[in-house]
This record gives sequence, C-alpha cells and structure tokens, in this order.
Amino acid sequence: MVLLSRDAAYRVRRSVTIAPLTRTIRNIPVEVLLDQGDGLRSRCVANLDDVTTISKSALKERISVLSAERMQEIDDAIRFALDLP
Repeated sequence: MVLLSRDAAYRVRRSVTIAPLTRTIRNIPVEVLLDQGDGLRSRCVANLDDVTTISKSALKERISVLSAERMQEIDDAIRFALDLP
C-alpha cells in the first residue's frame, strides 16, 4: 500500500489513508506503476480508484519512500480518480 495521509497526521490520527497495491496492471489513468526501482519486490501498481482508510495499527514496516516524481504521478492519478482540476 502507498500511504497518502499528510505527514502530520501520522503522529495524531489512529487511521491513515492508503492506496492499495496490486499486480493486476490494466494501464489505466488511476494506476501508478511501481517496481524494483521504487524499492518494491515486484512490478505492481498503486490503484488510486480504491483509496481507503485503515487503522494505523495495520501498518508493520516501511518498505520504501517514493521519489518526488513518483508522488507526482500518484497526485495526478488521485486527481483523475476524483475528477479534480
């Protein structure tokens, strides 16, 4: 999963907003391709159509920190998914 909550929220909230990862790649605008270059074990996508909130206690360990470029792609996909300008 990709954490989407603002950094300040992690210290005070009990839940966090995430985008799930899946190996099912459909090449649609709500997906952001991630791979070994992003610190993941295998090729997958973050699906920004399925943004959800989970308990912070479900988080176990950080696997990677995405680059600014990849986070811009996440931002673009969220905007597309929510039909934001």
